Amino acid sequence: MPPIHVHFLPELVPAEAVAGSCCVVIDVLRATTTILEALAAGAVSVAPCLTIEDARARHAEFGPDAAVLGGERGGRPITGFDLGNSPAEYTAARVSGRTVVLTTTNGTKALAHCRSASEILVAAFVNLSAVTERLRKVAPSLAVNIICAGTDGMITREDVLVAGAIVAGLNSADTLLDDQALLARDAWLALVADRSVVELEVRLTEAMRASRGGRNLIEIGMASDIELAARVDRHAIVPAYDAKRGLIELGATRA
Repeated sequence: MPPIHVHFLPELVPAEAVAGSCCVVIDVLRATTTILEALAAGAVSVAPCLTIEDARARHAEFGPDAAVLGGERGGRPITGFDLGNSPAEYTAARVSGRTVVLTTTNGTKALAHCRSASEILVAAFVNLSAVTERLRKVAPSLAVNIICAGTDGMITREDVLVAGAIVAGLNSADTLLDDQALLARDAWLALVADRSVVELEVRLTEAMRASRGGRNLIEIGMASDIELAARVDRHAIVPAYDAKRGLIELGATRA
């Protein structure tokens, strides 16, 4: 079986190292959780953009009736945008039948870092089992690179825990794990030992509130986003990013 690699930050892996692999991008607080909420609410697709200017231009290409403009800088909504980066904002009433054009500080950069991969999947706690099941089908034929977005170039506990949960779900006797995969897996197993799903979500919320990303959200009055991000398996969907088209969609995964 090909190896499973975890990268605690996109900056820690050269872009060419992900070429031809299956990449899993994680930014729990909040980009990947928000992307999942938007698609689960009926958004046609999500178009991630690196800069505010790129997002405005892409939104103009779609037109106001066909697209919603969302994103953040410093955790806060961007002036003139329709939505921020709170997953709770991305309801069916706001996004169903439309494309979400999204730019964030960390998550959209991590997605861009994986452009050369054969498959790019979006993961968070809210689709943990679904993405792990998808990877069970992929892992026998492709190397797996799990990319944690981090926060402002710093490693974040919540992203590492999702990576560890995925590794734990895939791990078997013939799976080769790098050291970061082992560290992430062990962190996850220590958190979940002898706990029910309800207890787990409480512990996840506590862990994320104590993390740098969580403290940042609490400081700007977005603490409720942490609880939503801790809802394990809220959705049974696995979005995939088509880097050539610049769109994240459901049902777009490699056969």
